[in-house]
Amino acid sequence: MPDQQPNPLWHPFADMGAVDGNRFVVTRGEGSYVWDDTGRRYFDASASLWYANLGHGRPEITRAVTEQMEKLDAYNLFGSTANEPALKLASRLSELAPVPGSKVFLGSGGGDVVDTAVKIARAYFVHTGRPEKTHVIGRTQGYHGTHGFGTAAGGIAVNSEGFGPLAGGFSHVAYDSATALEEEIRRVGPERVAAFFCEPVIGAGGVLLPPDGYLEEVAEICRRHEVLFVADCVICAWGRLGTWYGIDRWPVQPDLVTTAKGVTSGTIPLGVLLVAPHVAEPFFTGRPGAPILRHGATYAGHPVACAAANATLDIYERDDLIPRGKAMEKPLADALSAAVGHPLVGEVRAGLGFLAAVELAPDVLAADPAAPGRLHRLLLEEGVIVRALGKGIAVSPPLVAEEAELDLLAEAVPRALGRLMAG
Repeated sequence: MPDQQPNPLWHPFADMGAVDGNRFVVTRGEGSYVWDDTGRRYFDASASLWYANLGHGRPEITRAVTEQMEKLDAYNLFGSTANEPALKLASRLSELAPVPGSKVFLGSGGGDVVDTAVKIARAYFVHTGRPEKTHVIGRTQGYHGTHGFGTAAGGIAVNSEGFGPLAGGFSHVAYDSATALEEEIRRVGPERVAAFFCEPVIGAGGVLLPPDGYLEEVAEICRRHEVLFVADCVICAWGRLGTWYGIDRWPVQPDLVTTAKGVTSGTIPLGVLLVAPHVAEPFFTGRPGAPILRHGATYAGHPVACAAANATLDIYERDDLIPRGKAMEKPLADALSAAVGHPLVGEVRAGLGFLAAVELAPDVLAADPAAPGRLHRLLLEEGVIVRALGKGIAVSPPLVAEEAELDLLAEAVPRALGRLMAG
């Protein structure tokens, strides 16, 4: 129900002129559903913002957080200080890492650890005698958060407009061309390129699936030119693609992996950066006097966030939920099959992990650039929450969603498209 009084809350990625007086106020959640302030129930087909992999209202996480708050509510990790939940979590994350022996740097969220990855990539080359290797290559339509380096690395043009000059030393290549990456490395000079950022499946940029062999090829190009391959798995990890980290669905070994979101099922903000042993080695000499990485978030390794993450990992393991992201990819594609060939639809992208997109046709977008937002609102009226993107909508249901719940999506999408077409 629209709120009646102006409120000073400023929403991210929002037209505040349209938001004021029309807020969608969520009051509670349970399983794959949330309720608004009128008591209406909605199927959370977006898992909030790609992260509620376990659904909502998990009592195991609530207990773990409560117990940790009662024991140690907060403390930092700076210098030699540590806490038990952070130590336990780091060990577990490293054991699951695609590169054995990876080190674990914690942050407050995905944006934090993306910026950390850029800094560590550049620092690694400084401390291995190649300080000129600072350039970072991203991909068109890539999304790497909204921090300074992440905004520069991202390839969604509208997300970097209107802020003045961005961080220097970044460029972008076509998201689906390994040849374009090699050409850009040669253009800049391999001796100057530090890292390549790559989402296994591009999320916010449109749920763009990698061409067959693409990830293996770009990983090899990076290896050949001594460019660090950074797998941004903030969305793709924690079962979304059917594996722990997402990138481990392919036979590649990334130098760094960024992730967040599903590591706590979104309950408390936490970011994770995995650093392969050879990249971490200059900072882990085993004796005093090693280079110090003068970087870190105040809340990095927050004991309560780490307790939530440990409880989340327990549930993933106990209920064998990680493979479910792969098992549910065909049912999700089937649920969206009615949109294939619809007059308003240009493409339906699905079949790789438990996420998908319905992109509107070019002529529809040309006639009404606001059509994706309108489709989002129409689906909300149908009782289904999706994610509005620049050219359509995306879905990423909780891993606990049943096939019967996908029927809600299968029924709502054609109805909403029909209402959109009717004007």
